[in-house]
Amino acid sequence: MTRAFIFPGQGSQSIGMGKELFESFAQSRAVFEEVDDALGQKLSSLIFEGTEEDLNMTENTQPALMAVSVAAMRALEAEGAFSLADKASYVAGHSLGEYSALTAAGAFSVSDAARLLKLRGQAMQKAVPVGVGSMAAIIGPTLEEVAEIAKDAAQGEVCEAANDNSVGQVVVSGHKDAIARAVEIASERGAKRAVILPVSAPFHCALMQPAAEAMQEALSNTQISAPSVPVVANVIASATQDPDEIRKLLVSQVTGAVRWRESVIWMKEQGVTEMMEIGAGKVLSGLIRRIDREISCSAAGTPDEIKALIEKLS
Repeated sequence: MTRAFIFPGQGSQSIGMGKELFESFAQSRAVFEEVDDALGQKLSSLIFEGTEEDLNMTENTQPALMAVSVAAMRALEAEGAFSLADKASYVAGHSLGEYSALTAAGAFSVSDAARLLKLRGQAMQKAVPVGVGSMAAIIGPTLEEVAEIAKDAAQGEVCEAANDNSVGQVVVSGHKDAIARAVEIASERGAKRAVILPVSAPFHCALMQPAAEAMQEALSNTQISAPSVPVVANVIASATQDPDEIRKLLVSQVTGAVRWRESVIWMKEQGVTEMMEIGAGKVLSGLIRRIDREISCSAAGTPDEIKALIEKLS
């Protein structure tokens, strides 16, 4: 059976996530402690008992979700007495989840991933002043139809399809007024729903170019090893294990679209029949069910789920 391990992105966070892992497994605890040390910040306390407002600041959300995913993966490997490479043919992650996937597969150290994601969050927030950009989910139309809506809504501003999440769920990103026009046009053209998202910046569009430049500099100074398992990259919707290519793709990912639907389809074409969502929540499992019901999904983000997954994998 060909299997992929997948790692969630922004929107999966909640206060208290990962706390049971921290309390139950030494390997998980070590991950949270390494992240705290790398950032010089008690991020673990913020995750376990902070405020939603603080956790939802993207510079905190990004390293926090990575910490929970890698903590869950380390516990899974230790308790199951196997390595990721023994059980997975591919890894993939949604946006920041790609860093979790790379870290789980040994391409980054936990410390480097935490520092990169903190910087990525800060750079994305800084790239566009609050109130200038926006994102909206367009439910119903195809990716091609949404691309057409975005083009008609742009009117000299930035408006792009940013996340192709599942069949009939595409997110657009860009200037605030252009996104408002896209919502209006989508509604006029029969979209089931078109709704502005509560995000702090317009991710994965051309407005993020300053953040891409910041990440290019940071990544050029960061050691990347060949991952133990091929990583399916968001921007190309296919797999690589080449550290130089990974570095380039992570820079492109800041302004490029998250091609999640295509990534899932590509993995299925390679024979993947089962996907394991590692970390907080079950957002990706829900998307996969909408993309292709033939792919079976499991999620592991709590000690009980980890035990159940080990039984399934043994």
